[in-house]
Amino acid sequence: MRFLTAGESHGPQLTGIVEGLPSQLPLTVEDINPWLKKRQGGYGRGRRMVIETDTVEFMSGVRAGRTTGAPVTLVIKNTDYRNWVEIMDPAPGNEPRKKALTAARPGHADLAGGVKYGHKDLRDVLERASARETAMRVAIGAIAHKLLSFFGVESASFVDGMAGVWSEVPFDWGLKERIEASPVRMTDPQAEAEVIRRIDEAKAAGDTLGGIIEARFKGLVMGLGSQMHWDRKLDGRIAQMVMSIPAIKGVEIGPGFSNAMKPGSQVHDPIYWEASRGYYRRSNRSGGTEAGMTTGEELVVRAALKPIATLMKPLPTVDVVTHQPADAARERSDVTAVPAASVILEALVGIVLAQAYLEKFGGDTLDELIERVERYKQRVLAY
Repeated sequence: MRFLTAGESHGPQLTGIVEGLPSQLPLTVEDINPWLKKRQGGYGRGRRMVIETDTVEFMSGVRAGRTTGAPVTLVIKNTDYRNWVEIMDPAPGNEPRKKALTAARPGHADLAGGVKYGHKDLRDVLERASARETAMRVAIGAIAHKLLSFFGVESASFVDGMAGVWSEVPFDWGLKERIEASPVRMTDPQAEAEVIRRIDEAKAAGDTLGGIIEARFKGLVMGLGSQMHWDRKLDGRIAQMVMSIPAIKGVEIGPGFSNAMKPGSQVHDPIYWEASRGYYRRSNRSGGTEAGMTTGEELVVRAALKPIATLMKPLPTVDVVTHQPADAARERSDVTAVPAASVILEALVGIVLAQAYLEKFGGDTLDELIERVERYKQRVLAY
């Protein structure tokens, strides 16, 4: 399964093309739009989330509520484009354009992208660098999750901690409803209240906040991925996908960083076997992968999201046209996008897992895939 996305933050639309999906996969916009709505939610989001109500349209590859096997083309229209038609006009002329940005924002793509691509109006950089592009990847992730559901895979995502506040309530699958109802996607009501207070403080100060997010997957078969080559290791592919999310600066599988400071006897998961369930672990300190492959236990992916780079109380910078000191440019932004980032994390890891299933089991139709997965599960049980 391959995919490609295109589109700018204030352009007319975001576009995605997904190739390699099996035919006969039931698929409607209602499988995708709830994911887009969750991505737009969370306490601390800015006015853009009020302007946009993201919904997807199918342009190819889906007919009568199911995939045909052809490439699936997706479109998400940008409602705000009506206010940016002149600014984003692809025709030559009228330069410098309105809202030209020349004061590079520290922590953003502005300066490095401007130097790399030769732009002095840094809008040519930021429009694609914007986290707005993740809306289409979440839509593609929603399709991946629909596919995974036919293999018995379930997922969840939440915020472990943000704004210096950690959740004290451990995750449990029974808490999914509580997480979905939480404005900051936390398991702990007390931590949630304190986080909301700190978001309000940061907004008043013109500042931004980051946090730690987590996604979990259960029901995965053992052996997705491979130890054979570096680029086939599943945890490496997951890490690359997670690090591609804007503002993510760290990723771990399970308690990867804390495990590094412990002896091996406290890190590795002993193996057990029962006739009714086959091989299993009583602990999951590996986070669901060993040597680049799934173990069959829960996959646990955690990531660190830095505070958003666009500050309403801007940091010092340099104007790339005049080379004079300046305050960093202000673009409409969020105080925090940590809760939304947990949704993005869950969606995008789902893409990697769907790709791994398709690579391992193949098949042109959904029924072929399901049959092959079930047959493999029986082989693993009998091993």
